[in-house]
Amino acid sequence: MRAFLLALALLCSAPLSAFASDRCDPRVPTETVDLGDVRLAYQSIGSPKDPTLLLIMGLGGQLIHWPDEVVQALCQQGFRVVRYDNRDVGLSAWRVPTPSANLTYEVIRYRLGLPVSAPYSLTDMAWDALRLLDALHVERAHVLGASMGGMIAQHVADLAPQRVTSLTLVMTSSGAEGLPAPSDSLLKLLARREASSREQALEQQADLLAALGSPEVKDDRQQLLHQAAVSYDRAFNPEGVQRQMLAILAEPSRVDLLNRLDVPTLVIHGTADPLLPVMHGVHVAAHVRGSELKLIPGMAHRFQEAFKEPLLSAVLPYLRAHQASGHVAQL
Repeated sequence: MRAFLLALALLCSAPLSAFASDRCDPRVPTETVDLGDVRLAYQSIGSPKDPTLLLIMGLGGQLIHWPDEVVQALCQQGFRVVRYDNRDVGLSAWRVPTPSANLTYEVIRYRLGLPVSAPYSLTDMAWDALRLLDALHVERAHVLGASMGGMIAQHVADLAPQRVTSLTLVMTSSGAEGLPAPSDSLLKLLARREASSREQALEQQADLLAALGSPEVKDDRQQLLHQAAVSYDRAFNPEGVQRQMLAILAEPSRVDLLNRLDVPTLVIHGTADPLLPVMHGVHVAAHVRGSELKLIPGMAHRFQEAFKEPLLSAVLPYLRAHQASGHVAQL
């Protein structure tokens, strides 16, 4: 009995931060949920009793591309953080007969202003997100999307505004005509997905990561290659990335969608974004009624170490301001 009381006393005197650290360990097992035509791989970090924060990654990105330190910091603020692989990348799958697609041909059609054919749409990917919430018995969630994930998040908020407690859009776009375009060289790097070996694939990915980084940060090539290797060894599906790219190209302008959004919205964009220059973020915020806009000087189109703190400083106060309404998020 004395041993039990001693253990209880030690337990009660342990720092709360230690419990938060254990509860918010981002190294939880990856689970899968079968949604019929799609199987999604996801992680749930934190307590199911806390408000859910759903993270939606961008083109070709995997759930591991959300920095663990950022996920842990978000969880320690009292959120259950759910991150997942979009269909066709990572450990997720799109399980239908795969139609043939010629990305080069469709890119030409896109540049000529002609319709682009895609095997699925960003709206389909938004339904994936909502069905994942269904599977996790989450009625309402905070939704944070980056790049293509921000485009998907826009559709989530449009399809089911009653299920979105708050919306955070990072380094994303409205898809409207006339916005600044990335350079041809960057687009070629983004579209370059054929590699004859693992080594070539890693070099190509490291080149892309470097091109998406901030000019204010000097990248370590070996670190970029290591990041590329971790992603490659977890999953490598260049055809899936091409299909995701087609979904983006086939998407019409979302200005009308943004104009009708009626959920609390924060837009975050870097001033040095080479893929979606800063006016993309400004344009999104201008069309979402009541939205807040945070520009991060020097941030580009990657979650680089130098900008994790500024990013959290922009996101956390906003999420905390809307956190209370998320406590009724579980069915």
